[in-house]
Amino acid sequence: MADLLYIGNKLSNKGKNKTSIETLGKLLEIEGFTVKASSSKSNKLLRMFDMIYHVVKFRNQTDFVLIDTYSTVNFYYALVVSQLCRFFKLKYIPILRGGNLPDRLKRSPRLAKAIFNYAHKNIAPSEYIHSNFKALGYHNIICIPNSIELDNYVFQERLFDKVKLLWVRSFSKIYNPLLAIELLKGLKDISIDAELCMVGPDNDGSMQEAIDYANKLGIEVTFSGKLSKQEWIELSKSYNVFINTTNFDNMPVSVIEAMALGLPVVSTNVGGMPFLIEDGLTGVLVEPNSAEVFIEVIRKVLDNPRDLNVVATNARKFVEQLDWNIVKKQWYKVLK
Repeated sequence: MADLLYIGNKLSNKGKNKTSIETLGKLLEIEGFTVKASSSKSNKLLRMFDMIYHVVKFRNQTDFVLIDTYSTVNFYYALVVSQLCRFFKLKYIPILRGGNLPDRLKRSPRLAKAIFNYAHKNIAPSEYIHSNFKALGYHNIICIPNSIELDNYVFQERLFDKVKLLWVRSFSKIYNPLLAIELLKGLKDISIDAELCMVGPDNDGSMQEAIDYANKLGIEVTFSGKLSKQEWIELSKSYNVFINTTNFDNMPVSVIEAMALGLPVVSTNVGGMPFLIEDGLTGVLVEPNSAEVFIEVIRKVLDNPRDLNVVATNARKFVEQLDWNIVKKQWYKVLK
């Protein structure tokens, strides 16, 4: 098996959600790959230096460098690490995580080419990213979807006697958590019995902003903070609609998990979401930044609850093809 160096944000021990450096990295390790990872440094500058240090230290013991690549500050981690890999003639593989990466390609074409043109392969976790990169002239790219270990997710048919909304994400402005609170307020204003639980750590101060907003509107929202995977899966049994309010997205694992659990998903129609959810068949897609369209969907749910359970069943069947036991075969081909 190949020796891998995985570069990304390994910050779950600092109160953040686990990212693929810890989930995909662990799965590859179980398959027999040797996986070294960087970085768990909280400070962004120290994290950059730690990533550089690991590339230099393990350059003669590494077959492939995997680089989680996003569109904002972390884009520059990928830039620096990729150029260091080029210097040492290391094969590197950017994994294109950022939902706004297509815009980054247009805004920073020279820097993007320096990273992606010289990669051994670029890995797109969604057809959304794959098609956008291809359209902009990048052809050394393949699609390997985000995956889950399906056995960990027990399908449960939901009852809809009351609207119980579940939101699972890190609190960040790009994920638009305030929209979830506006939705709850709108439902209560038309006398629909509803509750909302928001699960996830704070990323940029948005959690306190959400708490303040709920207090301002005079509604009760449950903020659980960061939960382990097992904890939020257990919590999900008490809820019947999963909402995804984001303004930018790629192929979020939390949505895949909700689909596997039998939670009907109502999501904004942005980024990679229409590649993951077929509107009306495996979930419901609505325009972003509008509590009104979310409310209209919920009203229809209450009128036709059986229809939503059919959607949930279809969603489970769809995500079965995203099971790690299937997806790992694609990774074997890249890392052979």
